[in-house]
Amino acid sequence: MISERQQYQSTMDAPDVEAHSWVVQSQHEISAIERPLVSIVDDDESVRESLPDLLREFGFTAQAFSSAEEFLSSDCVDETRCLILDIAMPGMRGPELQQELKHRGQEIPIVFITAHKDEAIRARVLEQGAAGLLFKPFSDTALLAAVTTALQPN
Repeated sequence: MISERQQYQSTMDAPDVEAHSWVVQSQHEISAIERPLVSIVDDDESVRESLPDLLREFGFTAQAFSSAEEFLSSDCVDETRCLILDIAMPGMRGPELQQELKHRGQEIPIVFITAHKDEAIRARVLEQGAAGLLFKPFSDTALLAAVTTALQPN
């Protein structure tokens, strides 16, 4: 890992703007590798406001979306390494988004969240390939454990 001092020195020694741009781009790429993007799709504004902050505290990059359609039309789909997805939303529901991603060949690990505590729902989403399901309200610890598990290689 390059120290900040080495990065600064390498920038100062750079003979031109191209070299400086390369250093900045390399720093960005290292940061992206170390901080996987976790996207949140939930129609509940309070979830969209609180979860990204919490995930950033855990060391992830986070982006929130108010609907499945908004997520699908974003530039974040290909970069997302884990998706936290509400089951019940207006428009395209969580399981429908899961199927759409499979149809597109995008295998993003999904942690579903829902306010409807029903063990049959858990069994169904896990059977369809979800990495996990959390019932709202859930603890910070449960969220971190679910995302960490989802990000593990199969």
